[in-house]
Amino acid sequence: MTAPVLPARRDAAPPRAAIRTDRPAADRGPVVRRRLRRAGLYLVLYLLALAVVLPLLWVLTTSFKSDGDAIDNPASLLPNPVTGAAYQTLLASADLPIFRWFLNSLAAGALQTLLILVTASMGAYALARLDFAGKKVVFGVIVMTLFVPPVIFLIPNYLIVQNLGWLDSIWAITVPGAASAFGIFFLRQFFLGLPAEIEEAARIDGAGDVRIFLQLIIPLSRPAIATLAVLSFLSNWNDFLWPVYVLLSPENLTLQPGLSVLRGAYSTHFGIVMAGAVIASVPVLILFTLAQRHVVESVAASGLKG
Repeated sequence: MTAPVLPARRDAAPPRAAIRTDRPAADRGPVVRRRLRRAGLYLVLYLLALAVVLPLLWVLTTSFKSDGDAIDNPASLLPNPVTGAAYQTLLASADLPIFRWFLNSLAAGALQTLLILVTASMGAYALARLDFAGKKVVFGVIVMTLFVPPVIFLIPNYLIVQNLGWLDSIWAITVPGAASAFGIFFLRQFFLGLPAEIEEAARIDGAGDVRIFLQLIIPLSRPAIATLAVLSFLSNWNDFLWPVYVLLSPENLTLQPGLSVLRGAYSTHFGIVMAGAVIASVPVLILFTLAQRHVVESVAASGLKG
């Protein structure tokens, strides 16, 4: 007895064709070009990273070299032998109060950063949110000062500091730079990117300008404020020319002009100089590493509106 032949189901799926795994060369062309562009981009980024890291690595390794090894020709990247004599000489010398210079730089950088944050945030909020006569003119003048070389203000600032009796004091290296045109411009751009509806809702609840600024704008602007704090601290930390003019006593020097005495007129101990550079670079690298995310976010957001 033969089995009955069942009719074919209408909803049965048709037989699947064989899937071709090979793709024509014309279809693979865009994929190959995209991969080549990506590989070229990564190569450029690696070369740029190497150009940035290699000098830092050279400074670090030279600080552990002896005097003869540091001036050896041809130069070698790795120290042979490895020695910490440069750090011992630098930290133990009575003629080089490097810890005092380090603390002076920390105090000056922190104080000037605080002053810049206060003045720049208030000025930026006024220019971004408040309406008053001559607002655009004031902002234009502030932006114009960004194109003036800072060395032009050297003599006027020196005369002001001298007349105030601030020479050879921490006020001389903090107060003249407390009004930051860049800080006002930077924070204003960020404030313009904040939604105005939040402020309008706060005004409906009875909040004034001061309360909105302190309890609403400042908390929402933490990335931009953190970025400005980092940039302001680094600017004061790396400043060399102005402290040389206004700081007269060796014990009141900051780290940058203080380390300049490590270079002699006739001979230079490159290991000691590089050891001082490493000590001066450590706080900067730590600070930027901790604030890197805020720097990227705030710079991207501050350019949304003009």
